[in-house]
Amino acid sequence: MPISLPSMDQDDIPMEETGSKILRKSIFTFLQNYQYFTSTAALLAFPFSASILLAHLLLDSSSSLLPVIYHRLTSLFQAAGFPPSSELLNLVNLKLSQTISLSILTLPFALTFLLIMKASVIQALNNNHKKPPSFYCVFSIFNPLLLTYICNSLLILSANATAFSLLFFTSNLFLENIGFGFHLFLSAAGAVVYSIILSHTIIICNLALVLSGVERIGGYLAILKACVMIRGRASTALSLALAVNIALAGVEALFRYRIVRTYRHIREAPSSLSIISEGTLIIYLYSILVVLETIVSCIFFKSCKATYSCIDQQGKYAYRINEIEEELENGGYIISFKV
Repeated sequence: MPISLPSMDQDDIPMEETGSKILRKSIFTFLQNYQYFTSTAALLAFPFSASILLAHLLLDSSSSLLPVIYHRLTSLFQAAGFPPSSELLNLVNLKLSQTISLSILTLPFALTFLLIMKASVIQALNNNHKKPPSFYCVFSIFNPLLLTYICNSLLILSANATAFSLLFFTSNLFLENIGFGFHLFLSAAGAVVYSIILSHTIIICNLALVLSGVERIGGYLAILKACVMIRGRASTALSLALAVNIALAGVEALFRYRIVRTYRHIREAPSSLSIISEGTLIIYLYSILVVLETIVSCIFFKSCKATYSCIDQQGKYAYRINEIEEELENGGYIISFKV
């Protein structure tokens, strides 16, 4: 049954917050309760951060999963009809192999410590910093987060399958009978399309996790609501994700340079103690950034919740997100405007 929504004046529509404003608000929120975020939340994220960074040591070894997965994916893509000499294929295959290997190695820590940390941060922000959340409050939203995380993983797999399907059709239609210059152009365009699809999928998954913790709903419904809320604000979400991912990538590069590189060349006992101390500090810094990433997602969710509006083509009418949520919970997806 369609719902009829009242019209809104342009002055009644709240202004959208920019990415820089959300970042400043997130940092201010972090500093407001830094004792909890840098102690309890960061320690909860520490095992997951350690698994992420230490997994690079395992991936660099000859007996790791990376070569096996890389050769399996190469055989699969060649059987699907991709050109074996494509630079785009080799680059995407290597990146996908690294992602799959890291996901397999860190999955137990992601399903436990990472989700518990996210639940603790979400509950702390819902309490408006009055007091730290209890273990009962944290574990009360663990099941929705777990279900949504599993659905997010399936969604990311589907997004990758969709992107590779588009690359497959493109390679079969164009890449065999074109010149070298246009071949490079299509390869670059394919990489851009793949990045856009994957980045939008990841920001929807992050927003769905926060939504499932706040509203205690899990699975596909949280993802559907996240897709509705992200409409019109994808650029803001991408700018936030870019800023956080650059910081995380910087810490990963620091770990590779200071720990992985040193461990390969120096294996003496005194140096090993210094490596452990410095590695622990870098892992703790990575944990703080993971906590800050969750805070940014929560602040962005609150911003979408407060200011979201879907304006029609003439920009005169809008509807609010709580009415969409009520319609989604009732099983309906048809929305009509009342002029």
